[in-house]
Amino acid sequence: MSERFHVPGSLVGRLREHGVPPAVVLQRAGLPPTLFQQDRVLVTTAEHFALWRAIGTTANDPGIGLKLGGEPRLEHYSPTMIAAVCSRNLKDAVQRIGRYKRLTCPEEIRLHTGPDEMGVEFVFLQATEEEPPVLVDLCLSWIWAIGRRGSEGHVTPLRIDLTRKARARDLIESHFQCRARFESKRNALFFSTKDIERPFVTHNEDLLTTIGAQLERELSAQTGDEDLGGQVKRALKRSLAGRRPTLQVVAQEMRMSARTLQRRLTESGATFQQLAETARREMARHYLGHSHAEFHEVAYLLGYEDANSFFRAFHQWEGVSPGAWRAQNVATRAG
Repeated sequence: MSERFHVPGSLVGRLREHGVPPAVVLQRAGLPPTLFQQDRVLVTTAEHFALWRAIGTTANDPGIGLKLGGEPRLEHYSPTMIAAVCSRNLKDAVQRIGRYKRLTCPEEIRLHTGPDEMGVEFVFLQATEEEPPVLVDLCLSWIWAIGRRGSEGHVTPLRIDLTRKARARDLIESHFQCRARFESKRNALFFSTKDIERPFVTHNEDLLTTIGAQLERELSAQTGDEDLGGQVKRALKRSLAGRRPTLQVVAQEMRMSARTLQRRLTESGATFQQLAETARREMARHYLGHSHAEFHEVAYLLGYEDANSFFRAFHQWEGVSPGAWRAQNVATRAG
């Protein structure tokens, strides 16, 4: 589990769309003014909370968290949200999100199951203070947005429980279309068992395989011991999609300096380039063998600039073209 939260690059644009100046947010949060200029923004739990408290006060809009969490525009979907919407139902989606969060940040999703209902709660494992209301609103609104998208609007919460004192009740109940209970034991959104298991019309097994299966394998790898090479490959795979991660990017992902990572790799007899090529090869075999992704899509996911570069690299690895390898692999599995 990572000890930091990744702040998505899309947040800056979304804040501006809602009239919230990012520079003012960073100033009020006590965070570096250049934070959003970094290639990958990572923050501690305390910084995460400070950021969202500042968003709430800067927005001067009690519904800002609801708006950001309920964003329906596809261009704002993260890979995790795409995987969630492609799940079998909302219960499956929530469980997938929970597993992914265990990979990426000190947060977990807890499910509270009753006779005819299930509650979804976000828990910040390293929190030493109460989570900001705007962050709670965002998380729970985000879950409902997935349910609405997957069911084409047929999933509606039973109720929302909030630990805060009653305020903006009409806004909360209007947004979630259910009653709100304040000063509760937890912040959770409850659904009926029927709705939580309602099949998603957006279920897409092929896309799920492409986006989600590698994350599942990475999660499984965390339960056992990994040498340095395995840790670097896992960080590479997590950073690959659409770009070529550098030694500096991977070092940051692993919470060490680039110089330290380089020294440790040298001591272990490995090179960053070798591990990067091995990670790409393993990912290529996975995508070609377990999904129907087009070759140019695989090239993109592996960080190649064009499909021809991927074809040449794959032929050097396997001695055959991607198409021939996929055909042989499918035939072997069928036999």
